[in-house]
Amino acid sequence: MMTLQDEILRRRTFAIVSHPDAGKTTLTEKLLLYGGAIHVAGAVKSNKIKRTATSDWMEIEKQRGISVATSVMGFDYAGYHINILDTPGHQDFAEDTFRTLTAVDSVIIVIDSAKGVETQTRRLMEVCRMRKTPVMVFMNKMDREGKDPFDLMDDVEQELGIKVTPVTWAHGQGLTFDSVFFLNNRPDILTDKEQADMELIDGVYPAFDREQYLAGDLAPVFFGSAYKTIGVEELLRFFVENAPSPRPIEAQERQVNPMEPQFTGFCFKIHANMDPNHRSCIAFFKICSGRFERNTYYTHVRENRQMRFSAPTCFMAQKKETVDEAFAGDIVGLPDTGNFKIGDTLTSGENLHFKGLPSFSPEMFKYIENADPMKQKQLDKGVRQLMDEGVAQLFVSQLNGRKIIGTVGQLQFEVIQYRLEHEYNALCRWESLPMYKACWIESDDEQELEMFRKRKAQYMALDKEGREVFMADSAYVLSMAQQDYKHIRFHFTSEF
Repeated sequence: MMTLQDEILRRRTFAIVSHPDAGKTTLTEKLLLYGGAIHVAGAVKSNKIKRTATSDWMEIEKQRGISVATSVMGFDYAGYHINILDTPGHQDFAEDTFRTLTAVDSVIIVIDSAKGVETQTRRLMEVCRMRKTPVMVFMNKMDREGKDPFDLMDDVEQELGIKVTPVTWAHGQGLTFDSVFFLNNRPDILTDKEQADMELIDGVYPAFDREQYLAGDLAPVFFGSAYKTIGVEELLRFFVENAPSPRPIEAQERQVNPMEPQFTGFCFKIHANMDPNHRSCIAFFKICSGRFERNTYYTHVRENRQMRFSAPTCFMAQKKETVDEAFAGDIVGLPDTGNFKIGDTLTSGENLHFKGLPSFSPEMFKYIENADPMKQKQLDKGVRQLMDEGVAQLFVSQLNGRKIIGTVGQLQFEVIQYRLEHEYNALCRWESLPMYKACWIESDDEQELEMFRKRKAQYMALDKEGREVFMADSAYVLSMAQQDYKHIRFHFTSEF
């Protein structure tokens, strides 16, 4: 029988991230195929509309062929237990991805070898660097004509600011690409070009050093084609042997070690309507230490009350199974009837707060209006639950009581409207609101704050936690407010 320590050491929890269209969802599927978690990959039609990949299960994702919500998939492979968090590639959902990166121990970045490093990949790498998260790189689509492999590796070093070392190498490229091999186990017979490549690699790149990789300073690089299932098994084999098991996590009070016997975990995501037949929300918890057990009482730290869960689940995309226990590194889904917020902590009793789950200031704002007077209750419920997921933010104007939705991109408005209609039977319409920034405000000078509230009454709103927010309609208005009110602090993230 396995000890707690054995269970935790065999966990590998990671996110797959990429720019849209680099092939992230296809790679996720092929990894699941190797793990025996699925038996046939979702065929991808050439026009981008998917016959639904396993990890894209929300109706709108099936229609548009993009991932908009993070899904969690667990499976066993070669004695290891693997948890993959597939993230939205689309930049309008970057915030969901940034939060997901707080719940993983390592990351695989997928790069389209025809395009090299793209914008969204740079932003994601910044988050990894900030958290010192170990990174592996998969150069995908080698079956197409693309950039030279050496140029691709230069691109990663320059654009992502991390040293690289190739671990596998491709036989051919484009039409001639048919396989990959491990550099530390080279074929005896190589073409002249490959022979020259090997000499260049030996002269230029350091050997793989696991310590440097774990410190986030060196990225091992793999070549392949997820679509043709070439190079995927090599990546998976190397990954399970070298990627980190669960790592210590910083709480505000202290560092939490995964091997501690007492359970701790935090909520990094809330998802409404995992099952359209039951209007339920699920809170995704990353287990930071110890063992989580079904029907055991745990402390909900923010509310200072005891809760127990009779139906915790683990995920295989939309298929979820009730679990009796889970360990540090695992992600469990807890049924949520409005008890949880992103960032909440559950523990075996200790008063802990995990940090680093901010909401960013939105960049686009619209008034949301009810388009069907008979469905006001459905609309209110839908808006409340979708905002709890954290993909967009709700503000209520203190001038006229109107509801304002703030997002980081246009696509989120479409997703919200679609989900309100299809999941809550509520119709909404949008009214544009030219707004520059929402800033959370606080001050130790109550008098100045009161004066600010009066002067800026038309710009004041409350967020869903009831915190005061200043809605500046231009960069000029914001900078003047910052100059005129010296004792007010303006925050561009909700975490302060």
